[in-house]
Amino acid sequence: MRFLQTAVRFLARVFTGIVALIILFGWYAAMTVFLFSLRDETRSADAAIVLGAAVVRDRPSAVFRERINHAIQLYQDGTVEKLIFTGGVGNRDELAEGEVGRNYAIARGVKPADILVETASTSTFENLQNAQLVAQQNGLETFLIVSTPNHMRRALAVADSLNMEAYSSPTRSIRWINNATRTFSYVREVVAFSVYFLKLG
Repeated sequence: MRFLQTAVRFLARVFTGIVALIILFGWYAAMTVFLFSLRDETRSADAAIVLGAAVVRDRPSAVFRERINHAIQLYQDGTVEKLIFTGGVGNRDELAEGEVGRNYAIARGVKPADILVETASTSTFENLQNAQLVAQQNGLETFLIVSTPNHMRRALAVADSLNMEAYSSPTRSIRWINNATRTFSYVREVVAFSVYFLKLG
C-alpha cells in the first residue's frame, strides 16, 4: 500500500512538472512571437521576399494584398531593387500566389524585369527555400522578408536556418475583421512557431 502511495505521488509530481514545462514553453513562444512582431529591421537590401498568402481566384486576399503593397512601397522608395513573390497554388485557387503577387505589382507600376517569382511552395519554409534558389540564380544576397507582424519570428527563424542574410520588414496595415480574427491569427502563429521550434530541437 505504501509503495502504491509513493508511486502515485511520484507520478503526480511528474505530471505536474510536465504541465508546468508546457505552460512555461507556451508562455515563451507567445512572448517571443509578440515581442518580435514589434520589430522592424527595414534597411537597404537586394530584394524583398513577399511570403505568400491566400488568393481569391486571380486576386490577392486582404492579408496578401497588404504584404504586396508594403513590398511595392519598399521598391518605390529604393530600399530594395527586386521583389520576389512566393507561393504555389491552393486548393481552390486558379493562379499561384506568386503569380498573383507579380500581376498585382506590375499593375501598380513595378517593372516586370524587377520581379522574380516562385510558384511551387506550400509552406513558409518552402517559400524561403525556393526564394533563396531564385535569388542565387540572380545574384541577390540580402533580403527584407515581408509578411504580417505575427509571422515574422517564424519566418526569420527559417531564414536563419537557411543561412540567409535577411531582415524583418512587417506590414502594419492589416485590417482584421474583428478582435476574434486577430486573436486566432496570433494563437495560430504561436502554435506554428512552437511546432517549428520543437522540430529543430
